[in-house]
Amino acid sequence: MKIKNCVHLLILLLVVSCQVTETLHINDDGSGKIETASLRDEQSYMQLVGDNYGIEEKFVDTSYVFNDYITQYAENFSRLPLAEKEVYNKFKDVNVHIKKSSFDKEFRTTIWQDFKKIEDVVDLQKTENYADNLKHNYALSAEEHYYAIRYTFDGTIFKRVVDITDPVELKKQHDIISERKIQFSNFKITQSYVLNYHFPRKIKSVSNPNAKINEDRKSLMLQFILTDCLQSPEITAFEVVLE
Repeated sequence: MKIKNCVHLLILLLVVSCQVTETLHINDDGSGKIETASLRDEQSYMQLVGDNYGIEEKFVDTSYVFNDYITQYAENFSRLPLAEKEVYNKFKDVNVHIKKSSFDKEFRTTIWQDFKKIEDVVDLQKTENYADNLKHNYALSAEEHYYAIRYTFDGTIFKRVVDITDPVELKKQHDIISERKIQFSNFKITQSYVLNYHFPRKIKSVSNPNAKINEDRKSLMLQFILTDCLQSPEITAFEVVLE
């Protein structure tokens, strides 16, 4: 499923005008909820697309659970190799809400998962791609993902881990984004990636010195530039030690 250059440009336009927030809550027993919300920044997007902004016509307001796709496209799912079925089954309980409204000027995608232990959390950024794969019967191996996010928590030490899965694709995307950064350098755009994490006990230390620990000492915020995260995903990895 190779993406054409024009589609790459459209995706990058959306990326460089996007605000992404990842919110995590961990309870005393290790259970919790994780949510990612991607919101198009309208002021930024309007600068990038110019006159096309005013003639945009789009309205989508839909919600689904990933398992709905497994059920609806059961025939496609049944043909998958066992390893791919196992990947998709891990996403079964992931929820998605998509709203795209040119009238309201709101373009937001929210994806969330409740978990019993954080090691069960999937890489939420892949949810829509995987749903699209099932719908169109695309091979999982054709995806162009080049990194994966996972989490661990032993009750005291929390880790956000980023694994580079395809160094060649990483280099390719790094170069593409570098070119676009130059192209969009004269625009005043918002492209933030924010992590808001809440823990069951007070924080003793955080490996990333840029983390802002809130007054309750049980939560923190880390903020990045989104395109920096896509070029160097490992910068979002960090460790938290609780008291």
